[in-house]
Amino acid sequence: MDVPLLVAIVWWALLIVTVVVVVPILVRLLHRTYLAARTLEHNTARALAGGVGIAGNTANIAALTATIEVATDILGSSRAIEEHAGTIESALGSRAGG
Repeated sequence: MDVPLLVAIVWWALLIVTVVVVVPILVRLLHRTYLAARTLEHNTARALAGGVGIAGNTANIAALTATIEVATDILGSSRAIEEHAGTIESALGSRAGG
């Protein structure tokens, strides 16, 4: 079984074109894909770090809300104490003066 000369020439030409043209293009595209994946991984890591920082900073909001509630209670108590102090002062003032 002998391969015709024209078929062998076309076969070798296509093989050389594949090795010289197609393979380098594929290697370049794979390299660009690899670089894009590395960039994506780097940016994802930065976004994760930022998200963790935001979560850490917003965790204090619950404590701040609790502090505001306690401060509101303290303010109400201080107003009640002030009213009672005024009542005591006027009662003692009337006894001292009378």
